[in-house]
Amino acid sequence: MSQKVLLNHKEVNIILHRLACQLIENHHDFNNTVLVGIQPRGKFLANRLSAILKKDYNIKNVILGHLDITFFRDDFRRGEKPLEANTTNINFIVEGKHVVFIDDVLYTGRSIRAALTAIQSFGRPNEIELLTLIDRRFSRHLPIQPDYRGRQVDAINNEKVKVNWKENDGEDSVYLINT
Repeated sequence: MSQKVLLNHKEVNIILHRLACQLIENHHDFNNTVLVGIQPRGKFLANRLSAILKKDYNIKNVILGHLDITFFRDDFRRGEKPLEANTTNINFIVEGKHVVFIDDVLYTGRSIRAALTAIQSFGRPNEIELLTLIDRRFSRHLPIQPDYRGRQVDAINNEKVKVNWKENDGEDSVYLINT
């Protein structure tokens, strides 16, 4: 097994600020926009972006939630080991709002399909956008594309993209792992 560094901590930070600026360009003061991190790993990116928007760009109206999609996945009962659910933390209604789904890696698109189903429990959004740190563009099973992407990666099927977050993994980095 070999691994290659795709992004180091400095590059991750630059990309996070670029993504935050793109969100500001499209959502201005965030009055009608909510950010939703897709559990489990999208929450780290969503939390980081929310903090950057508030602290570095003085956006006061950032509403952030975390959405668990475990029981909405189409492969829910296909694995041998039982899935462990994460916590959904959405204490707001998305009715008529602009929702930005946030996930670390866009791979097959199945997680986003599950999130589209899961978010309906909280109302009918006016619009849904997708922000991902890594877009594995040649691996899609469903016609889903990000509106905001940190970096596009062309990885073949025996390669895995691993995103590390300082809060969870001790460092901000992205690796391409050849298994």
